[in-house]
Amino acid sequence: MATKNIKRIFLALMAIVLFYSCSKDALDYKKYLNGKERVYPGFPEKVVASPGNYRVKLSWKASPDPSVTRYMIFWNNFQDSIALTAPDRTVTTVSVIIPNLVEYNYSFTIYSYDKAGNKSVPVQINNVKVFGDSYKSSLTNRFLMAAAPYQLDDNGITLQFERPDTININTEIHYTFKDGTIHQSTLGPDDNSIRLADYKVGTKIYFKSSYVPVKSAIDTFYVANFDSLSNIMVPVDKSLFRPLKLANDVGTYSSETSLSKLWNGNRAPTGYPDIFHSDDNTPLPHHFTFDMGKQVANLAQFEIIGRDCCNNPTKFEIWGIADLTGAETQSPGNSPGWIAESTGRGWKLLKTVERTDDGSAPFKVTFPDGLPTVRYIRIRVISVASGDAYYSNISEVSFWNK
Repeated sequence: MATKNIKRIFLALMAIVLFYSCSKDALDYKKYLNGKERVYPGFPEKVVASPGNYRVKLSWKASPDPSVTRYMIFWNNFQDSIALTAPDRTVTTVSVIIPNLVEYNYSFTIYSYDKAGNKSVPVQINNVKVFGDSYKSSLTNRFLMAAAPYQLDDNGITLQFERPDTININTEIHYTFKDGTIHQSTLGPDDNSIRLADYKVGTKIYFKSSYVPVKSAIDTFYVANFDSLSNIMVPVDKSLFRPLKLANDVGTYSSETSLSKLWNGNRAPTGYPDIFHSDDNTPLPHHFTFDMGKQVANLAQFEIIGRDCCNNPTKFEIWGIADLTGAETQSPGNSPGWIAESTGRGWKLLKTVERTDDGSAPFKVTFPDGLPTVRYIRIRVISVASGDAYYSNISEVSFWNK
């Protein structure tokens, strides 16, 4: 009997100990949560960034949580922020424009808050590009077609444009009517020609193009200045180009890779044999020469497209001359006296070009003002991306004048 009573007392004491021990553990979380249950309001969903001119628009699906009263957006490692009040529950999409940014890639963190100050789990959107003057400076007005930039008739003029190569919005055109008044027309991005009725012959036509960097952009970017028919960069007609072979000009790898491949209309890097490919008999620096078919004044721009793999020029010179009489140089392109001889024979150095990439992508350079009229072009390749001592490869060259 005594043994049974001792067992009952022991079990009762253990139950009391366990009760108090468990009760204490169950309440321990309060000291970590300030005596309250932690609450996470509903978070923003499906965040979309729409870039603009030194600003960005962020939009997201409004949280269905009725306790959400406001949102906070942070960027620059939480050094900058913006707050906005949650809209009425009938509004399904929340959006805000963040101004006064720099041209940079941003990351944004968004929180939702309730009235008590509880915040949601963070929602991040990364690699948001903001655009500005650097992007704007890269834009050019649409180019007129080389062969037939315009057609005049008794009742007006039709302008023929090349297709835009970026996300073009439109091109604004100002021109003079026969009665002397100024009129405005708009060329859409999907149109390559526009007719200007009652155009007054001999007057200038001005135009300026606009673009967006991406389709979701909230701002339209305009080229800084109007171009005109008297000042526009018109592609030089490559249908007139002809290859030449002057003394010490580099040869070609095969008949399939002749100089004529430089003007066959490539718009992107191409591969063998649809390229100019030099032979391996003339070490770098070496040069080649071609005839543009007629004298060209006011050269304004040059573009080179390299091969899709290798031996692309990364440093080269563009020389020009109007007449080949007495102009044929006798020194090889790698001779120390070649530049002096070329200059003495009337060749003009139009531009020295250096690029730091692999030389394959289309690469445009602008010629300085005041160049002489030229017909014959000589390109002297100094170095190529592969480091090869003999080979140079090119997919296409193009010129513009104004």
